[in-house]
Amino acid sequence: MRRISRITVAGAATASLALALSACGGTSTEASSSDSKGGDKGLAIAYDVGGKGDQSFNDAAFAGLEQAKKEFGYATQDVEPTEGETDADKEQRLVSLAKQGYNPVIGVGYAYAAAVKGAAEKFPDTTFGIVDDSTVESKNVADLVFSEEQASYLAGVAAAKSTKTNTVGFVGGVDIPLIHKFQAGFEQGVKDTNPQAKVLTQYLTQTAEEGGFSSPDKGKSAAEGQIEKKADVVYAAAGLSGQGVIEAAAANKVWAIGVDSDQYTQEALAKYKDSILTSAMKDVAKAVYNLAKSVEDGKPETGIVRGDLKSGEVSLSNSNPKFADDAEVQEAIKTAKEKIISGEIKVKTS
Repeated sequence: MRRISRITVAGAATASLALALSACGGTSTEASSSDSKGGDKGLAIAYDVGGKGDQSFNDAAFAGLEQAKKEFGYATQDVEPTEGETDADKEQRLVSLAKQGYNPVIGVGYAYAAAVKGAAEKFPDTTFGIVDDSTVESKNVADLVFSEEQASYLAGVAAAKSTKTNTVGFVGGVDIPLIHKFQAGFEQGVKDTNPQAKVLTQYLTQTAEEGGFSSPDKGKSAAEGQIEKKADVVYAAAGLSGQGVIEAAAANKVWAIGVDSDQYTQEALAKYKDSILTSAMKDVAKAVYNLAKSVEDGKPETGIVRGDLKSGEVSLSNSNPKFADDAEVQEAIKTAKEKIISGEIKVKTS
């Protein structure tokens, strides 16, 4: 059952609303179908840097939006970020979506923390979500977070079992605690599986504004440097920049490990897919959809909502047949997964 607040929010004319949105970020799509419930509006998402088309983090959020749109038959909207935007710009974007009657409204990425906090205070009857941040404490905010380190540990096991040179690489988009979780889990998985293996690590930038999550050229250059040092498996946790890592791996006939989405299946990466060993996935799509469903059901999620190996919301992909059919690797991953879920293996987060 729809919450009354969703249908009774006062709105301005469509033209002025579009103008307000254009001032704080371009609209990617606005879906309003003829079978929507009396023009009722539902899920809206605001993308992180890199935007839609990153074949990773943002695209996973869009998949969740598409699922909600199909199932609930309501209008949805997804909005692109703008270069050099401030927290105030992000907040205005979320406020504009809430004013239009969208509910829930989700900021995709930790950079939306301040914006979600501010918008949630202004619209207490709207449910807000933020992906990859657990710092916003509000009765109408769901912090959608994941145990990325657990999937990364399994990626480390896969890398350690697949390397021929005993050298593997990790490329992080931005040098921040969130990406440290990926690095920590990966390194632990490698070392626990093959103590002789060496892990080369490089971060692309210190801040997101410098393009660490949105620069395939930076990712490609970093991977090439690691490959020159004999890395034959390279894991990227770098958003859109990870495409450059995958391209470099394919060009040098070594393995890449993707992130967030199953990158082996991504159309934009099809020509490189034979070089994508696996991907350490977190089900952003499911988290986004679940929040939308909770609002639809009249019982909105709030507080910290965590996905992990036990819930199935972080995992390794098995789309590459060479990976899926490698019995030794699969057995090692299965054993590690069971030990993580049971608590026998405690995965580091830094």
